[in-house]
Amino acid sequence: MKNAGFDPKEIAQLKEECKQEGQNYVLFDDEDGMGDSGEFAHFQFVGKYNGNEVIYDAIMSTLRLTHSSLVFEEAEKRMKKSYPNYVEVEKRKPNYKVDEDMELMMEEIIEELEEEEMIQVAEYIEIDEDFEYGIGLDVALNVEEIEDEIITKFVNDFNAGTLQLDKTLYSFTSEEE
Repeated sequence: MKNAGFDPKEIAQLKEECKQEGQNYVLFDDEDGMGDSGEFAHFQFVGKYNGNEVIYDAIMSTLRLTHSSLVFEEAEKRMKKSYPNYVEVEKRKPNYKVDEDMELMMEEIIEELEEEEMIQVAEYIEIDEDFEYGIGLDVALNVEEIEDEIITKFVNDFNAGTLQLDKTLYSFTSEEE
């Protein structure tokens, strides 16, 4: 099966959509509403790969979101180790009855991981050449919010080969609700 993200017709169509939007990328609404937080965006743009034009399918998130995901994963691992009957959020059935004590333990583990700065993250870009459509990009940037200006600058820098990632390691704490 040929990857449609390398198809000149698909590329021309995306270029036209970009032109209509007046931007160098096209944003996708996410089904789960994650993009509404401003911490996450899914977009496509045309760039070069091995000298040929290709569609890049990118997921961009804030470093804070990446950090909290990793902290949460680690906390779930620790919960599972200490409490074998703990059910990970992803595996819970719709009628799952929340155990308040376990949820409190989970919160304590998360706080502890954050306070000890056990998990640290730096800006990164992962390129997936075996992506089902074009080339996949997973990007995390140390910005407060993923906004149009951030995406536009990223696409310009990426395509110009001038993208500079901050290799500093960061740790974040959850903002109290």
